[in-house]
Amino acid sequence: MSKDADERLVDLLRLGDGPVDLAGMQPGSTPAFDGDKSDGKDALADMGDELNDLSRRLFAAGNGGADARVLVVLQGMDTSGKGGVVRHVAPLLDAQTWVLSTFGRPTEEELKHDFLWRIKRGLPGVGQIGFFDRSHYEDVLVPVVDGDIDAKEHARRLKSIGTFEQSLVDEGVLIIKCYLHITAETQRERLLARLDEPHKHWKYDPHDLEDRSEWADYQAAYLRVLTECASPGAPWHVVPADRKWYRNWAVARLLLEHLRDIDPQWPVADFDVDAQRAQLTP
Repeated sequence: MSKDADERLVDLLRLGDGPVDLAGMQPGSTPAFDGDKSDGKDALADMGDELNDLSRRLFAAGNGGADARVLVVLQGMDTSGKGGVVRHVAPLLDAQTWVLSTFGRPTEEELKHDFLWRIKRGLPGVGQIGFFDRSHYEDVLVPVVDGDIDAKEHARRLKSIGTFEQSLVDEGVLIIKCYLHITAETQRERLLARLDEPHKHWKYDPHDLEDRSEWADYQAAYLRVLTECASPGAPWHVVPADRKWYRNWAVARLLLEHLRDIDPQWPVADFDVDAQRAQLTP
């Protein structure tokens, strides 16, 4: 249950100008929501009809010549719930209106190109809503922590990301960047759950423990990303993600608020409706 119907979650979760203090943000908090898990699941479902309608209107407007499209970027530490968000939020949209792109470690083919090459291939089309499960930010996180790129290349990539995102904004892409914020303890519990439950073994990767041992390094890398790769057209939103139900509700709410801002309209027919009706009327 939203605490205030007029309160915009985007304004609460969007990072402002100035230094970012991840340590001071509470991953277990529930900004703009005062209910429990059951309430959160109900509230998520309650957004379904409007999200479905807005996604259909956006898709139709794109077919009618409008430029608007939406890109939801999901980033976060392992087990933060990027895939979970997609599983719970995307089905609320009309099935033909959304696409998913996932980005793990680059393949040999992808490494032959600039790091943004594979990202551009995964962008949503006009009128679509695209979900990025990981994104171009992987290329300024993993190789930095692993020591595969030097400071000069790191800076170049950060600058390239800013230029790339601005070009998308100029083309009519509405970018919703979400950092799913969890604690190290929450990650530990979720990794243990993957080991304790046989049906989750497929989700477990021993490499995750190596990444976990570098938690502080990843947090430092994320801090730089959140600080240097934010702009008026592509700001970051820090989503408290220790509570899965809140995380899902929050991302859905952010998407809903942005779609309302776009306010896509059904395209006007480019043919004579009455003439077409006459041909179908006995």
